[in-house]
Amino acid sequence: MGYQLFEISSSDTATQILFAGYRFSLAGIFSILLGSILSKKLLIPSKNSLPKIFKLCLLQTVAQYVFFYVGLAHTSGVKASIIEAMNVFIAIIVASLLFRQETLSIRKIVGCIIGFAGVVLINLNGNGMKLDFSLLGDGFIFFSTVAYAFSSVCLKRYSKSENPVMLSGYQFICGGLIMIFSGYIMGGNITHFSPSSMKILVYLALVSAVAYSLWGILLKYNPVSRVSVFGFMNPVFGVILSAIFLGEAEQAFGIASLISLVLVCLGIYIVNK
Repeated sequence: MGYQLFEISSSDTATQILFAGYRFSLAGIFSILLGSILSKKLLIPSKNSLPKIFKLCLLQTVAQYVFFYVGLAHTSGVKASIIEAMNVFIAIIVASLLFRQETLSIRKIVGCIIGFAGVVLINLNGNGMKLDFSLLGDGFIFFSTVAYAFSSVCLKRYSKSENPVMLSGYQFICGGLIMIFSGYIMGGNITHFSPSSMKILVYLALVSAVAYSLWGILLKYNPVSRVSVFGFMNPVFGVILSAIFLGEAEQAFGIASLISLVLVCLGIYIVNK
């Protein structure tokens, strides 16, 4: 809907990255304002926090979204959604085997497989999927999931000694500015500013600010697997919200979608049981 209001073409990757830069920079400002109000003091990063913020912004905002937007331009939305869902597996593997933050159990693996099956089902849903592979398309989407997984693990590690909302806010600002610069360099241009388009830009920024700040707080107090497995709900909610706001009700309320929702919820339950 944002692309429609700003008249951004689905093939205009540079302008999409520029748009994302505006969104995330604004999200960072909102995060800092909300966090400062809740903390009753202005959230200012220390000298020791700056390297952590820079690493997070490169992983969570810059790498994840640049890889995703470029990849999406060279593959189908179905394949992108299914590959993106692999970030749950990758996050748990990285947290367990590389960073030793938790134990990799059979229960977690089974829960992830069941949840992943739900994601595959809701995306295929009779549409089918070509099994060819494109490095610039499918490969870049996969790199996006790897960046996201590492950012979740790093956020959990850094949140032990830092305010997760502060980390979220400043990494958004830093990453957003890098994306704005990159978008302009690539030839991106946004001109159709109106009350309606500005409202949705502010809304998208608030969604990112609140969601990622909550994500950081959850990761601070819970194992990565317990939190990350809820990522399987993203494509399910995506289909449901597309039915409500974009009129795509046929896919959302079919039997395959209902089975998918059951599988995803079952996977989440098994991991958190």
